[in-house]
Amino acid sequence: MADASPSITLRLCGPRGFCAGVDRAIQMVVMALKRYGAPVYVRHEIVHNRYVVDGLREKGAIFVKELDEIPTGSNAPVIFSAHGVPRSVPAHAEALNLLYFDATCPLVSKVHKQAARHMKLGRQVVLVGHTGHPEVVGTMGQLPEGAVDLIETPDDVAAYTPPDPTMLGYVTQTTLSVDDTMEVIDALKVKFPEIADPAGESICYATTNRQEAVKAASPGTDLFLVVGAQNSSNSKRLVEVAERAGATRGLLIAGPEDIDLDSVSDGDIVALSAGASAPEILVDGVINRFKDRFQVSLDLVETAQENELFPVARALRDVELTRDDMRFVNG
Repeated sequence: MADASPSITLRLCGPRGFCAGVDRAIQMVVMALKRYGAPVYVRHEIVHNRYVVDGLREKGAIFVKELDEIPTGSNAPVIFSAHGVPRSVPAHAEALNLLYFDATCPLVSKVHKQAARHMKLGRQVVLVGHTGHPEVVGTMGQLPEGAVDLIETPDDVAAYTPPDPTMLGYVTQTTLSVDDTMEVIDALKVKFPEIADPAGESICYATTNRQEAVKAASPGTDLFLVVGAQNSSNSKRLVEVAERAGATRGLLIAGPEDIDLDSVSDGDIVALSAGASAPEILVDGVINRFKDRFQVSLDLVETAQENELFPVARALRDVELTRDDMRFVNG
């Protein structure tokens, strides 16, 4: 007798999930725990994903907002998040005599260098990004106060009046919408024709690749699910990209428990991606949740392959990780 359960098509985006910078940051926390034992302090969320943060907390990581929360005289190491930190943070760590490791994504560090180069050449730095995002705070904190002006939208460009319009250089947050960012950059170049480009691309390859896969999967999709945290910039951008590219509805979910299966009908096309901070174990959970209710036809939409690997801090490179060490994110 034929299976009478309803069926759906599930379009699975590739690339999706962890990028090299996120993977590196998480590994550094796990390596530090193996090398030094618990606790290991982490300033802010190492990456924007509650599942990852909770998993590291269970292993012995303690997350703090500021370094002053670490007990005086502690010998435990502290790790800075993948989003980057202002220069004042490592200086504060040294003043407190703390052992610290910087897990800033190398592509974020590249933006820091681009901004510093603009300033060295006498330019006012224009940072395209979102107010209050940790990466933006870290980038602005690389240079003296007043050296960086933050711009979010074309309207901000229209209202922007720098002291010398001929001496500007821009950089961008790495996790922005590619299309939205180009609108802002185009507006900057129209108003300030002499504004200088960064020495290289600012939006990271992983952000671009995930957005391109979402664009390819979106047309004709009844529901587009993105696994990611509500405070994850790159994940929120994927939902926006999906709806602009043709998905009837886009939704950001933390994991399989957030899916309303009753909103999915027989014959629907559902697409699935994950932000750069979301582990594959959560994607697997979403797929299995659908399989519990529906006959699922999987369709892979892959637009690029990623083989990047960023080395961890030199002092941790001899720490060997096993599959069990990373099972909490890899399954």
